[in-house]
Amino acid sequence: MSTQTAIEPAAERRESGVPIPVASPRELLPYWIFAGLVLMLAIYFVGAEEGATSVFSGSAIHELVHDARHLLGFPCH
Repeated sequence: MSTQTAIEPAAERRESGVPIPVASPRELLPYWIFAGLVLMLAIYFVGAEEGATSVFSGSAIHELVHDARHLLGFPCH
């Protein structure tokens, strides 16, 4: 005895998922601004935090982002 299940045509299938709410661009604007500021801060620390443009004294931040500097092609020494 073999039992086979009938395959339903695509038109007769029911969608069982929950719809994903999509936010409007106006609702997402604060998140995009925050992400842009974080990105600019990261680019500053990787690309410019050394030497004459240094905001923080010492070389701790330079050493922290040293490998990222080389990976992204920023000259550092």
